[in-house]
Formats: sequence, structure tokens, C-alpha cells
Amino acid sequence: MSTFTVAVVSAGTSDPSSTRLLADRVTQRVAQLAASRGHAVTTSVIELREIAADITTALTSQLITPRLRQAIDALAAADGIIAAAPVYKAGPSGLFTSFFHVLDNDLLIAKPVILAATGGSARHAMVVDEHLRPLFAFLRAIPMPTSLYAAPEDWGSADLGKRIARAAAELAVILRSQAPREIADSNWAGYQHQFGGNATRAERSVDDVDFSTDLMRLAAGGESQPVMK
Repeated sequence: MSTFTVAVVSAGTSDPSSTRLLADRVTQRVAQLAASRGHAVTTSVIELREIAADITTALTSQLITPRLRQAIDALAAADGIIAAAPVYKAGPSGLFTSFFHVLDNDLLIAKPVILAATGGSARHAMVVDEHLRPLFAFLRAIPMPTSLYAAPEDWGSADLGKRIARAAAELAVILRSQAPREIADSNWAGYQHQFGGNATRAERSVDDVDFSTDLMRLAAGGESQPVMK
């Protein structure tokens, strides 16, 4: 029996919050689907409201506090991610985007992600695909095809449960396939890496950095090669 680790990132600010409730429903469904195939799922929950000050500190001073480091390590160790944000003023909350802005660009390479959001109106349903999906594409994660959005009227609807089941099935399938790990490991040298990043795998080291580029020569105090015209 395989065991998969899913990191749940919730940017809800209240306790309880509808954002966390949506994330929990998705997590429960993923676990159920995995169990039906003989697999287990363990979860680690990152409540961003609890580390809001730590995120601000990282944004303004690049200092990674122990609590923020714990959250980063949980994401690095996760096989999959469920990321849920509340929508404010037609966009994901600043707390949510700020957290992902302080992460190393290499941290989420090839990690499968279910994207979810909650809001006060159905008018903002496209926020997930218009705002969250480009963010995670930039981070080179693998967003699931089905995105989730819950307005107040959706909580009593069977359609929300169907969308949750579909997104959870997509994540469960890709976790069982082991494809994300194979993608990350086999293509690691082919990615452009942020020097001195948060990547933690033992096989990923300074040897992976191309020091022959103009940027790296300049950083080392040398001179760049002249451009031939």
C-alpha cells in the first residue's frame, strides 16, 4: 500500500472559514478515492492566517522565520497540494498570493495542485482560472483540469459535490501514476533554476547550476562574453 502526502493551503481568515471548509471537503474526497484503490493519504494543513506576519517579514526582508520554514518544508515534502483562497475585490486574497510569492520558484516543480476559491458571488467564479492557474503555471506546478469555486448558493447544490469529486479523482489518479515525481526528477537539469533556492532533494545541488552563463560570470565577479554582431 502506498501512502501519499497532501499539503492543504488555506488562506481563509476566519475560524471557521468557508475556504477551509472547501479545502477539507476536497481532502476528504481525495482520501476516500485513494483508499478505494488501497492507498493511504496523510495531510498537512497550512493555515496562512496563522503565519501572516511571517509572510510579511519574508516579503519585506527575505527573512524566513521558523514557522514559515515549516510551511515551506511541508510543501516540499508533499506529493500533491490543495490550494484554497478567498476572493476579495475580484481576485485571490493578498495573503494567498503573498505566500506563494515568497516561495522559491523551484519548490513546486511538477507538483499536482487542485485550485479552489470561495467568494460572495458567482460573478467571481473565473478568478480561479484567470488568477490562480497562471500563478501555478509560472511556478511549474501541475494544476488539475477541474478548478473549484464556491459561492454561498453553491454549498447546498449537488453540482459542487460533483465538481469536488471530479477534481479529487484527477488528483488521485495522477498521484497513483507517480508521473509528477518522474517528471521532476528526469527533467531537473532542463529547468531554469533560481540560484540558492529552496529545493531539497539530495540529488539537486550546486552542480545543477550552469556557471558558464553571462549572469553567473557577472555574479562571480567576472566579465560577460561580448555579443557578436
